[in-house]
Amino acid sequence: MLKIVIVEDESFIRKGLVHTIDWLSMDCVVVADADNGQDGLEKILAFTPDVVITDIKMPVMDGLEMVDKALHHASFKTILLTSYTEFEYAKKAIDLRAYAYLLKPVDEQRILELMQSVHDDIKRDRGTALMMESNKTPLSSFDINLQLEQTDNFYVATALEEIRENWQEKISIESISEKLGISSSYLSRKFRDMLQHTFLDYLNGYRVQKAIQLMNTGKYRVYEISDMTGFTDYKHFCSVFKKYTLSSPTQFVKKRGS
Repeated sequence: MLKIVIVEDESFIRKGLVHTIDWLSMDCVVVADADNGQDGLEKILAFTPDVVITDIKMPVMDGLEMVDKALHHASFKTILLTSYTEFEYAKKAIDLRAYAYLLKPVDEQRILELMQSVHDDIKRDRGTALMMESNKTPLSSFDINLQLEQTDNFYVATALEEIRENWQEKISIESISEKLGISSSYLSRKFRDMLQHTFLDYLNGYRVQKAIQLMNTGKYRVYEISDMTGFTDYKHFCSVFKKYTLSSPTQFVKKRGS
């Protein structure tokens, strides 16, 4: 899953990007947003995103200076928000190795295309070995695609559908295999063979994605989110969340609000 930080001083545009774009369907999550370059720099260093989407002209610190400083400490793809009148100015970002430009008003189809391209590039850069090198699977490098990816195996497709439709409920490989009339060992083996991850990896990854979305709303306490995302035990939720994000839920919320 790609972690995104959005930096834009115009509130209407920033909130539109954060809340109206279906990031989850692109296997992405917005972990932080900021309304000026200085705050954006702090959020980038705190959350180490895969992608930074930023305006150029902003108060306190402009987008180009922010990106230049952040790249001394972190590695990420830069997507610049610009208008036709600013496009020549935006070309200066070539020196900062800008990944792409997004012309305002932002087109969601263009974002979809860019995120797919970023996914492909990051997968190519990291290689499959990176995902398997340790027991920890941080969300930023856990390359799962929960958009019900294409598979010619009916049983695996059904299991993916079950995750997306019933992630808040108590579901398991055993309960799904029983519905399908097959053995859980067969379904488990097929799932891993086709997707290179276990059913539980997918389920937990999806739930953590949803938890981050709920945290970003600022409406719920961490223990409420634990219950809302299908984790019946709060300690287990904290353990799983840290496995995928490398920080505890409370640490994540504090960084999000700082």
